[in-house]
Amino acid sequence: MKRGTWLIAVVVLVAAIWPAATFSSYHLFQLTMVAVYAIAILGLSLLTGFNGQISLGHGAFYAIGAYTTAILMTTWDVPYWATLPASAAVCGVVGFLVGLPALRLGGLYLALTTFALAVAIPQLLKYKAVDAWTGGVQGLVIDKPDAPFGLPLSSDQYLYLFTFAVMAVMYVIAWNLVRGRIGRAMKAIRDHALAAEAMGINTALIKTGTFAVSALFTGLAGSLGAIAVQFVAPDSFSVFVSIFFFVGLVVGGVSSIGGTLIGAAFIEFVPNLADAVSKAAPGAVYGVILIATMFLMPAGAGGLLASLWRRLTARHPAAPDGTAAQGGPAAEGTATIEADA
Repeated sequence: MKRGTWLIAVVVLVAAIWPAATFSSYHLFQLTMVAVYAIAILGLSLLTGFNGQISLGHGAFYAIGAYTTAILMTTWDVPYWATLPASAAVCGVVGFLVGLPALRLGGLYLALTTFALAVAIPQLLKYKAVDAWTGGVQGLVIDKPDAPFGLPLSSDQYLYLFTFAVMAVMYVIAWNLVRGRIGRAMKAIRDHALAAEAMGINTALIKTGTFAVSALFTGLAGSLGAIAVQFVAPDSFSVFVSIFFFVGLVVGGVSSIGGTLIGAAFIEFVPNLADAVSKAAPGAVYGVILIATMFLMPAGAGGLLASLWRRLTARHPAAPDGTAAQGGPAAEGTATIEADA
C-alpha cells in the first residue's frame, strides 16, 4: 500500500474517533445523519453524475429502506445490523424495476417519472391494506441499539461509529466501481449513448444495473437513518427529501465521489444555520445561501477542490533559456527514468 493511502486511512480513522470521544450526543447525531445523507447522495451521484440519468425521486428508495428496517425490527425482531442487507436487496430490486422504464425515457421525462414515485410512496405507506405493517399515519418506533460486547460506548457514540464504518465501506465500493470497467461503461453511456452502444456496451444492462445499485445505496442510507432517528412515518418522507438529496448532489459536485460528503454536510447544517439567522424566514436565508454557493462554485465543492488540486500539483513552466525549471517536466522525466531503471 502506498504511503499516501496509509496517510489517508489514518486521517479518516482519526476523524471518526475524535468526535466520538469529544462531541455531545446531539452533535454526534448530526454527524451520523451527515454520514447517512452522504451514502444516499453517493447513490444518486452514481446514477446522475456517472451515468447521466436524472432522478428526482430517490427519497422513495430512502423511505423503502427505512420502512424495511423498521418493519423487520418491530414485527420480526430482526437485529438492526441484519436489516441492512435486507433493505439494500429490496431497494436494489425496486430500483431495477424502476430502471426498466428508464430505457425508453430520458432527461426531463425520467426526472418527472421518478418525481411521481417520490410523491406516491408516502401515500402508499398510509394505505389501509399495509398499515398493519407500516403503522399507517402513526408510523413505527424503533429502539436505538446499544454497543455490543460490553464496549464502554453510549448508544449515540456506537451508532455514529457504526454508521461511519458502513459509509467508509460504501465509499470504497463506489470508488472502485466508477474506476473499473463498469464505471467506464457508465460514463461512456452518459457522454454519448449511441457511440457507447456502437462500441459493444450493453446499454440496457448498464442503465438498469446502475439504477439498481443507486437505489441500493440510498435504501441502505434509509435504513441507517431510521435507526438513528428511531422513528419512521409517511410524512417524514415527503418529496422534499428527494429535493434535498438533489441539492446535496449539486452542491457537492454531480460527478464527485468526495463532494457527496460536502453536499451531505450542506443539507444537514445549512438549514439550521438559516434558522439561526432568521426565525421569520429561514427558507429565504437558505435560498440565498444556496444561490451564493452555486454562484461561487458552479461545478460544486468537489469540482472546486479538484481544480485547486490541479493548480497545486501543476508542473512548473520551462525556464526562458529552454531548460526545464527545477521540479519541472525534465526533472520529472529524469526521475521517472531512474525509477524505471
